[in-house]
Formats: sequence, structure tokens, C-alpha cells
Amino acid sequence: MTSTTPVTLRVNSEEHRLDLDPRATLLDTLRERLGLTGTKKGCDRGECGACTVHVDGERALSCLMLAVMAEGREITTIEGLAGEGGALHPVQAAFIEHDAFQCGYCTPGQIMSAVACIREGHASSESEVAEYMSGNLCRCAAYPQIRAAVLAAAGTMSPAAAVPAADAEAAATVSTATGES
Repeated sequence: MTSTTPVTLRVNSEEHRLDLDPRATLLDTLRERLGLTGTKKGCDRGECGACTVHVDGERALSCLMLAVMAEGREITTIEGLAGEGGALHPVQAAFIEHDAFQCGYCTPGQIMSAVACIREGHASSESEVAEYMSGNLCRCAAYPQIRAAVLAAAGTMSPAAAVPAADAEAAATVSTATGES
């Protein structure tokens, strides 16, 4: 019998107190314990990017991260990207406008990486987007549409505007804690 560890996770600006197997991945915890099934399990080895979430505003492969490692950090999933009243994030809207998905399996991870790509300032050209999105695989090969969607979204928003509210809160907390401005 495996012992459990009490863990408090802050996901999409909501706090969750859980007793977890210390070996549980963040991906499995999000999907199986919190019911946030938008984050997909693809390869389960960190090779496909389907499980991409933001942890303290940075891209993270949730299949490679233990849930206990995320304690005290802000986690944003695809479900936490939408704005007030469910308004689509500009990247989500661009993916729809540019038909940047086929089967849709990789779409949540692609969108989460695209938001980070724009926020990091790596969305100024198609080749730059391709490079900085290369960790996200699309088995349907919708790459031209994905790149078009990222470039379109980047053209309508500043890198600061690409930050979901939960990520902005995390960044402010980290800056305050480290004395950065």
C-alpha cells in the first residue's frame, strides 16, 4: 500500500487540497482527480506536447512533472485560458478562425504553447513560430494552419496580453517574492 502526501495545488486560480500518491504526475492529477480533461495524455514521455500547461507562467509538460513538484505554484490549463464569461482567449479564437486543428487531440497543448510562444516574444515570423512550437506534434499535420493562427493572434495582441489572468497572478507573486519588477 502506497502512502499519500497532502498537496495543495492552485489550478486556474482555484486552490485544491488533495491527498496524492507522491508518484502521481501533474497530468494524471489534473485529469483523474480534478476532472480537467482538456490537457491530453499523448506519449506520456514528454515528446509530443499534448500535455502542455503553464506552471508559474512557463510552459511545462505535465506528464513529466510530479504533482507534488507543483505545490505552491500557479498552474494554468486550457480550461483556465478563457476570459470573463467564457470569452475565448485570442489564441483560441485564432485557432478556430484558421482551422488550426483536425482531430483536435493536440489542440489544447498547441494553444498553451502558442500563448507562451507569443508571451516569450517568439512569434514574429513563420520560421520563428515553427522553431518555438517544435515541441508540440500534430499527427494530422495542421502545422501551416497552426502557424497562421499563432501569427494572427500575435498580431492582435502584445506579449503582455497573451498572459492568462492566472499566469499574471503567478508572475506578480514570483516578482514580489524575488524582489523583481
